[in-house]
Amino acid sequence: MAEVILFTGGARSGKSRLAQERLTTLGSVVYIATAQALDDEMRARIRLHQSDRPAGWATIEEPLDLAAALVRAIALKPQGILIDCLTLWLANQLLKLWGSGWASVKESEVLILLEAALQKVESVDDLTLVIVTNEVGCGIVPTNEMARAYRDLVGRANQFVAMKSNEVHFVTAGLRMKLK
Repeated sequence: MAEVILFTGGARSGKSRLAQERLTTLGSVVYIATAQALDDEMRARIRLHQSDRPAGWATIEEPLDLAAALVRAIALKPQGILIDCLTLWLANQLLKLWGSGWASVKESEVLILLEAALQKVESVDDLTLVIVTNEVGCGIVPTNEMARAYRDLVGRANQFVAMKSNEVHFVTAGLRMKLK
């Protein structure tokens, strides 16, 4: 059974750094990157994340099909897998489905995709899966429908992953507090 560890917190809180540190003692790690380089600013952010990553780690870039990315990662027989980050994957799903009417699509379909992805690692022994996500529910209520739908989706997805996790860490100001 794979060990699942969740790192959550605000933007630029140090989550990714601490998540990477958690896996540095393992022999082989696969990094699943969910970001899409849609503009120059995002390309620069991606380059920064790439430069921070240990050189020996394999990388799978997959913005939408998290289950397939996990299957590809598991096939490499790593000791650890890092998903960075769940909130970008959720944003990608929301943006893909928004035009078809979010009310008809329902967030439950995205949560089913998330559950199917996590099931890919359930039966894998000697594997540590670390997931990075943002906590977006500590701020003000967003003023537009899409932002509120995103906040709700991330909140429910984070609750689901936390429930499935062996450990949950909240990160703020570069400091980690173990919640579970």
